[in-house]
Amino acid sequence: MKAITSRDNPLYKRLKALAGSTHQQRRSGQALLEGFHLASAWLDGGAQPELCVVTDGALAHDEAQTIVARIDGQRVVMLPDALFGQLSNVVHGVGLLLLVDTPEPALPPRVADTCVVLDGVQDAGNVGSILRSAAAAGIDKVFCTPGTAHAWSSKVLRSAMGAHFLLNVFENVEPAALLDSLAAPVVITDSHGAQPVDDCDLTGAVAWVFGNEGAGVSQVWRDAAAHRVTIPQPGGMESLNVAAAAAVCLFEQVRQQRRAR
Repeated sequence: MKAITSRDNPLYKRLKALAGSTHQQRRSGQALLEGFHLASAWLDGGAQPELCVVTDGALAHDEAQTIVARIDGQRVVMLPDALFGQLSNVVHGVGLLLLVDTPEPALPPRVADTCVVLDGVQDAGNVGSILRSAAAAGIDKVFCTPGTAHAWSSKVLRSAMGAHFLLNVFENVEPAALLDSLAAPVVITDSHGAQPVDDCDLTGAVAWVFGNEGAGVSQVWRDAAAHRVTIPQPGGMESLNVAAAAAVCLFEQVRQQRRAR
């Protein structure tokens, strides 16, 4: 196990640059998985990280010791708590993170199962929450169009709570290319003049499209939509947060499919 004690160490500088910039994470094709839960979920997939960064304090925990024992010792780096704190994006974090290469799956030639399309969803917390709902609903493909928050950023990873490791997440997918692959009808949410979601037949596969927090679903998806659904809101609110709306829609489909069995 190698120890780093200086902030001038080149490896530490590299880690700090990654931790401080989502753009750098996206450009490098790497992510920082902080905490016991995310680290364990990554290792459960059978892959080794490029690095495991851990503090003395973390190694006092049995869970941290178990995680570190699963990793090739040459990949483990120990940092003082003060240096680790400048890498951490978590208040009162546990002192352990993995540096990993982010998966880059190729766009499948045909998508016939239910999937989710994030159409310019910009808030990282919303993206992570939708990934979590999609994984919980049994969906295995999420397509992110340009303008959507980077799916492997630290904030998205925290919000998704390990959903990434149950999903195939495709980033920077051009709508035209995806539409050529889709073999399921497109369903969009629309707060005006649309069919209530619980009145729409969702027993078969669909492609759910959830749009930008302000502008909504873009025109290319509106033109492609087979169904426009709305969520009844008797309380009088004009709209729901996109992550909340996605959860309602996905689990309405789960409900209908369970009843149809």
